[in-house]
Amino acid sequence: SWPQLARPCPGTLFSSCRFADYFVTCGLDTESGLEPDELSEPTWEQDSRFFFPLSFSLSVRISGENFEQSPLRRTFKSKVLAHYPENVEWNSFDQDAVGMLCMPKGLSFRTQTDIREPQFHSFIITREDGSRTYGFALTFFEEVTSKQICSAMQTLYHMHNAEQYDILHTPPTPRSPEDTRPTPQQLHAAPTLSRLQRFNSYDISRDTLYVSKCICLITPMAFAQACRRVLEQLHQAVTSPQPPPLPLESYVYNVLYEVPLPPVGRSLKFSGVYGPVVCQRPSTAELPLFDFPLQEVFELLGVENVLQLFTCALLEIQILLYSQHYQRLMTVAESITALMFPFQWQHVYVPILPASLLHFLDAPVPYLMGLHSNGQDDRTKLELPQEANLCFVDIDNHFIELPEDLPQFPNKLEFIQEISEVLLAFGISSEANPQCSEGQGKRRGFRSGDMASDKRNGNLAGSPLNSYLLRENQTIARLQALVKRTGVSLEKVRVSLSDDSKVQCDEEEMKMHQLNIRVREVFANRFTQMFSDYEVFVIQPSQDKESWFSNRDQMQNFDKASFLSDQPEPYLPFLSRFLETQMFASFIDSKILCHDDEDKEHTLRVFDSRVDKIRMLNVRTPTLRTSMYQKCTNIDEAIEMRLCKIDHTALHPHLLDMKIGQGRYEPGFFPRLQSDVLSTGPTSNKWAKRSAPAQWRRKDRQKQHAEHLYLDNDQREKYIQEARNLGTTLRQPKLSNLSPSVIAQTNWKFVEGLLKECRNKTKRMLVEKMGREAVELGHGEVSITGVEENTLIASLCDLLERIWSHGLQVKQGKSALWSHLLHYQESKEKRDATPAGLGPPERRKSDAGCAMPPLKVSLIQDMRHIQNISEIKTDVGKARAWVRLSMEKKLLSRHLKQLLSDHELTKKLYKRYAFLRCDDEKEQFLYHLLSFNAVDYFCFTNVFTTIMIPYHLVIVPSKKLGGSMFTANPWVCVSGELAETGVLQVPKNTLEITFECQNLGKLTTVQMGHDNSGLYAKWLVECVMVRNGITGHTYKFPCGRWLGKGVDDGSLERILVGELVTNMENEDRMCRTPPMQQSPGMMRRFVTISPNSKPKLNTGQIQEGVGEAINGIVKHFHKPEKERGSLTLLLCGEYGLVWALEQVFQHGFKSPRLFKNVFIWDFLEKAQVYFESTEQSQMTQDENWHMRVRHFCHFMRAINSTTRNIGKDGKFQMLVCLGARDHLLHHWIALLAECPITAQMYEDMALLKDHSLVNSLIRVLQTLQEFNITLEASLVKGIGI
Repeated sequence: SWPQLARPCPGTLFSSCRFADYFVTCGLDTESGLEPDELSEPTWEQDSRFFFPLSFSLSVRISGENFEQSPLRRTFKSKVLAHYPENVEWNSFDQDAVGMLCMPKGLSFRTQTDIREPQFHSFIITREDGSRTYGFALTFFEEVTSKQICSAMQTLYHMHNAEQYDILHTPPTPRSPEDTRPTPQQLHAAPTLSRLQRFNSYDISRDTLYVSKCICLITPMAFAQACRRVLEQLHQAVTSPQPPPLPLESYVYNVLYEVPLPPVGRSLKFSGVYGPVVCQRPSTAELPLFDFPLQEVFELLGVENVLQLFTCALLEIQILLYSQHYQRLMTVAESITALMFPFQWQHVYVPILPASLLHFLDAPVPYLMGLHSNGQDDRTKLELPQEANLCFVDIDNHFIELPEDLPQFPNKLEFIQEISEVLLAFGISSEANPQCSEGQGKRRGFRSGDMASDKRNGNLAGSPLNSYLLRENQTIARLQALVKRTGVSLEKVRVSLSDDSKVQCDEEEMKMHQLNIRVREVFANRFTQMFSDYEVFVIQPSQDKESWFSNRDQMQNFDKASFLSDQPEPYLPFLSRFLETQMFASFIDSKILCHDDEDKEHTLRVFDSRVDKIRMLNVRTPTLRTSMYQKCTNIDEAIEMRLCKIDHTALHPHLLDMKIGQGRYEPGFFPRLQSDVLSTGPTSNKWAKRSAPAQWRRKDRQKQHAEHLYLDNDQREKYIQEARNLGTTLRQPKLSNLSPSVIAQTNWKFVEGLLKECRNKTKRMLVEKMGREAVELGHGEVSITGVEENTLIASLCDLLERIWSHGLQVKQGKSALWSHLLHYQESKEKRDATPAGLGPPERRKSDAGCAMPPLKVSLIQDMRHIQNISEIKTDVGKARAWVRLSMEKKLLSRHLKQLLSDHELTKKLYKRYAFLRCDDEKEQFLYHLLSFNAVDYFCFTNVFTTIMIPYHLVIVPSKKLGGSMFTANPWVCVSGELAETGVLQVPKNTLEITFECQNLGKLTTVQMGHDNSGLYAKWLVECVMVRNGITGHTYKFPCGRWLGKGVDDGSLERILVGELVTNMENEDRMCRTPPMQQSPGMMRRFVTISPNSKPKLNTGQIQEGVGEAINGIVKHFHKPEKERGSLTLLLCGEYGLVWALEQVFQHGFKSPRLFKNVFIWDFLEKAQVYFESTEQSQMTQDENWHMRVRHFCHFMRAINSTTRNIGKDGKFQMLVCLGARDHLLHHWIALLAECPITAQMYEDMALLKDHSLVNSLIRVLQTLQEFNITLEASLVKGIGI
């Protein structure tokens, strides 16, 4: 989250009007001597003589030889030596945090042979309430004057060398510790020895020992460049041969008490020791303050990587930055969070993670952390607790590891192009630039040491070396092509200001500000374009604020579905995930909380004003989304103006009231300053006085707003902080007391957070599903939910990975969940002496009839299915596929329960505090997952569409008439939403087959028939059952009719429509939620008799049947495309449209003489003959009538002439389907109602003879006209219409 300065938080806004709150020095406390820093090297072992660090999974391992660090390379405790003033009430001094972050690695020692360049870095301290303080530290080396310390170091060396020679099997000849020339027997250890030679060179008589010291400013706002100048000039004052003009106290006093924060929208100049320092602050209409060089981030990582990292941050993926430069960690972290404007990072944010907090990498929450590398280890040595959803950024080596299936940022290519053009205009390559990294070994024959001579991270712009590397760089060709395309000149941009205006800061800094603002505007423009009409979709709470806050978690604050339905298709994978993030929710919360512009947070106000501007400029209708890329046109020159004309100048440093002799110092050493003069500020201070009334005025104004909001400010603050407080209880770890109890408490917070997140996720997913299945007709459920379901399931997988990697003992592979499953599989296979699958299978209870017993429930078998899918290559992918499969089988909770029931294994893999070893929480978690069993997910079938799946098919003949005499050869063809099998022959003796084919999707129809061979080719079939061998889904295709010539309707083949059989699992189903099915229609209540004994329905019931059938089809089309069920089922299934129209035509149909069956098709054929003859006889009818008649006869002829052996009822079904497809049914009903044949064949009370009933039937059928009905191939095979 941004430095929260726009927010009226007590920590920053009202009280701190000073540029800096504290000046701090840290270093070696000669009183307490050398203490090993146990926290920096987490495992230490007490030796009888001293401490020696044991290797830790994240500590140093030199060239594979796992031996201890040499004393000069060890870390020792640093102390805060002094800070001035003692305390200020608005920002109390946190000694532990400051000490840890000023010198995150503790003290380091050097000798005169080592490089001892001063290093600058900044850091951040986040307080409990989320507000921030910034620190800027300059670390340099001073000679150690204490004899005790030097001799302690010498002793350590003697001990260390003795240890090493034991380890290296030295020959027995006595040698002095310095003489490390290898003997022939020792050559195999040569590399190790040369290491020793380099490190083990401290000799008290010959060498000078240096130790690190740090001076630091703690400030309320991040003026990085100004603070760097102040500190560098202070350091220069003690190292230059000439003493500074005034005592150091005067300059420190000046920066602490006499330099104010620059007012909003103004610039300020004050004096350092040797030169002026300038800082400026953006106005309320500009992007928030940001004072870190973006150029460096793009040079280190390249545009492509920056954009990928940016995408990870927006999706709240765990991000770990890795570099040996603290300042790089901070620059990258601050840059990425700044580019997110107007959104703010809401989770753990620790750009520099002190070594003592390494256990924090275990945190199962989103985080953005920076880890210091020692420059010797490569990435492979680093063992991180979880990597399934981690973005790892190796800054020094310019590479980034991304989590799997990261969606593309919208318009990624055009975006990269636009950023590259801006960089190019400043002469910066858009590729990662190896020359800006120091210490990278040899590159192109140049020593990196030569490059590192420049302090600004080796950015040697303009040097001959630079142009040489540039010529050699293969990316230059790409750049030149880009230049040609864009017409940008490669000449570097010079600071574009007229000569007479004198810039008050150097050219480099001016260029930094110009580049920063251009790039930030390009990023901000993406969001203003993407969310230009977001306000339309904000759901304002209907209830009062209090109850809104208390139900915050359950409330939807943004109409996601409608917003997404306006977006171009390619944006959806990214946007659907982004809308689920905490940062988006908090952004919308703050929008709901503020009533007018006065009340808005700074970021929101700036963003809204830009959105308004876009709305005015854009003539396009705001709801019509195009993926047209609109470049940024906003160029803000306010910073340049402020830097040319300085608005305010602070008091100059002056002599303080000090005693004679105070303020002298020894050259080369930063002295202990006089605390008496630095402990309090001036008694009267004009700017402090002047600003007070303004602040109170502002406070009053805010108070009025707050009353207007029914909440006072503190409450409102509290609520904003608490809003969606999901797992964010930890913005920053406490840096102080790291006793086991504190770590335990932290972990407990994580466990609670995970449980809460699990509860909310399951609830959200159920609401999505149930809501969809209960949606009222036509209340636009718009076309996104397929993407949305995927998003939610992906985020569930991510949550499971985070739970499984919390408190892991040893990490194996990138997916903690899959690794646990593999351990389980291995131990289970060892234990099961019985070969797999021969033990008594555990089967589910089922009501599918005994024709097909359900698959046995087996976690291992489900794993094997996933392991057999060759398309899934990675562990993370396998874990996700396994979760999807378990969700689809409604076994997720049960499988995980079984996995965790192996307590021995869980103990072996997890530390005591891990989530999976907290029994109550684990139970609750499994219970939440159980609620998924209430709904049907097809999240496996719909995603893995190309895999091979085994299917098992059984034909169930009627029990009444034994099919044993049946002599013909049956065949089937199975169709699903994704594909169909083609004709499969079924052996007539067993009537079942197992076949493997590419995923058919949800199954829809089975065509079945026989070849009419042999003596007895008549067959009564009850149903066909088909089971998917992986997901266990079983489909039932009811038939209940004969297949054979001269029996029933004379059909040799039928098209059966299937439905999924639900497994009622009594033991595991949650009692409260019945299985999800449509409520039984009216028809089911009337028609309780089996289909072959035709029930007699009255006209009211028939009308209702038609109404329900049509309603089902209308609802189907109002659902989002990815959520629709089977249309075939609605047309031809039980109580579908075909059945309903059958009832219409059967009502009042005159029953023929005994033993002769008459079918509706016979009536239709007679009507066809009549129409054809009347057409010939040119009876005077209107053109419309002739049109309809021609259509009807054409369809009848086509169906009658098909080569397929479908019977009369099959033909009627085909006619209804084609009529529905071509929107002709209502015309045909009208024709037939008027036809004289109807008069002959129907009784007088028949529905078809009742004009008002026929008219209402026609009206109902007309509603199908607006839908584009596509028929499944199996329904219209062999018909060429």
